[in-house]
Amino acid sequence: MQPLDSLLQGSSQRDQLLPALEAVETALRTWEPAWTPLLTAAVREEAEQRLAALSDLSLSSSGGYPGAERRRLLLQRLELVQPAEELEAGLQGLEISGNFLFDPAEPGDFREGLVAAGAEEGELGDLWLRGDRGAQAIVATDLAQKLDGQVGQVRSVEVRFEARPIAELQLPPLRIERTLTTVEASLRLDAVGSAGFGLSRSRLVERIRRGEVRIDWQTVTSPSRELAPGQRIQLEGRGELLIETAAPTQRGRWRVVIKRR
Repeated sequence: MQPLDSLLQGSSQRDQLLPALEAVETALRTWEPAWTPLLTAAVREEAEQRLAALSDLSLSSSGGYPGAERRRLLLQRLELVQPAEELEAGLQGLEISGNFLFDPAEPGDFREGLVAAGAEEGELGDLWLRGDRGAQAIVATDLAQKLDGQVGQVRSVEVRFEARPIAELQLPPLRIERTLTTVEASLRLDAVGSAGFGLSRSRLVERIRRGEVRIDWQTVTSPSRELAPGQRIQLEGRGELLIETAAPTQRGRWRVVIKRR
């Protein structure tokens, strides 16, 4: 097997990938299953690609529910593989309740509130909004227990944290991959992205400027960024768009074929 350090060679996310490397070392040394902390979708995808080179280890993941973007990776020796569902991933649900009728918040605001309450990045899984009542999230069990019954703040709103079994959460619907075609005046990120994600252009612009939208996992803050076929657009909680084709029309517009997944 190649030296473990070489698995990170050339990565721009070396620090974020280190927990995955530590899990590999633990699994090899102890012959016991090893979980990473919760990883963002970008880090997880790169980790899965790089760790695929390890022929004597099995790699799987869990994010608390099917389709989760943020997940823990599970590393096991091939000789002793156990189904991931039979191993405790240490995840729990968290209700974040508050009245957001007059100060609407985005997922990033709730994450900031959780960090202010003492959460670490590796303890935070997927998070989704619950209208003007707050949000729900998947978090590390230790964090859920620590915050249970505590009060925090998201934007100007006081919130209460409540640990809940994942089975009691109103989980996001499982996204089904589909292809759609849209005709736009340009290939700007805000134009194509709003059509693909089903958001108003103004709301998507806000999220772009907040740094919540990525192109090929690189954060983009300019709504006017031009897109090209083959590029992938990621928006947390909304999945990913793949620009399959983009062809000019006779009227000077663009017919764009998008795969949403």
